[in-house]
Amino acid sequence: MAEQPLSGILITGASSGIGEALARLYAGPGILLALTGRDAGRLDAVAAACRAAGAEVDARTVPVTDTAAMKALVEETAARGRLDLVIANAGVSGGFRSWETFDSYVRSITAVNIDGVLNTVNPAIPVMVRQGGGQIAIVSSIAGLLAMPGAVPYSSTKHFARAYAEELRGRLAPEGIRVSAICPGFVVSRMTDRNKFPMPFLMETDKAARIIRDGLARNRGRIAFPWPMLAMVRLLGLLPYPLLDRLLRRAPGKD
Repeated sequence: MAEQPLSGILITGASSGIGEALARLYAGPGILLALTGRDAGRLDAVAAACRAAGAEVDARTVPVTDTAAMKALVEETAARGRLDLVIANAGVSGGFRSWETFDSYVRSITAVNIDGVLNTVNPAIPVMVRQGGGQIAIVSSIAGLLAMPGAVPYSSTKHFARAYAEELRGRLAPEGIRVSAICPGFVVSRMTDRNKFPMPFLMETDKAARIIRDGLARNRGRIAFPWPMLAMVRLLGLLPYPLLDRLLRRAPGKD
């Protein structure tokens, strides 16, 4: 009997937060985890935990902004097994200090949150088409459902991530490729640790990872949580724009 090929799962931003929690959750025998992250020490610790759970792990500090390196990682993962799932999770946020440096600040965010998504997802598409199917998850945010003046350009990059996932979902369905947009609210992570403003419905990372895994297993097109925050954002979206504009201007900004 032929040996069962490894089930390949590629996760970016896996050295902390949701990416780390998902890596640990998916780790097990028969799984090949391709993990990227910026912090080599933390990524090595995640890789060791996943190996202890029985998974094979290829952990690299590959910047998602490196188009050629990400393409190589995708193709090398597929060569070792079947590329079943790609999770484009890497993302950055922050606040700018001066309008003089605004352009460089915006480009540093979009390079990761937009170009990084493209560099992760796009090379996986022809691989999955050739193998007859697969699954792609793109991590957006509940902030991607409204334009948030206090989170420029984070909010707009997450709009892109959500819309790109939802466009691809319809386009790739005939190829047997399932695509989901993941829209979390506030989740405990190094990113949210820097926030100095109230974060309603803040969720533990492991719980968020379980919600994402279960949503992907059900092939949900949009995995948005927690529901009270989603409901609040949807209600805000129903307001007349002049009123919504005034309210959102009062929202706290990132430092």
